[in-house]
Amino acid sequence: MSAFLDMGGYAAFVWPAYAVAVGALVALAALSLRQWRAARAEVARLEALGPRRRGGGSA
Repeated sequence: MSAFLDMGGYAAFVWPAYAVAVGALVALAALSLRQWRAARAEVARLEALGPRRRGGGSA
């Protein structure tokens, strides 16, 4: 098991790279979730306004 964790002597480079990748994925997931919630709230706000009709003549 320690040979796996040592990564052939490159553990000092491999594990931080994994940490950065996981951190980036978590940050992207959090950002996506926040934007999705904001978009959902915007849709709910727009739907609460009701339908709008354009004023003018026939097409």
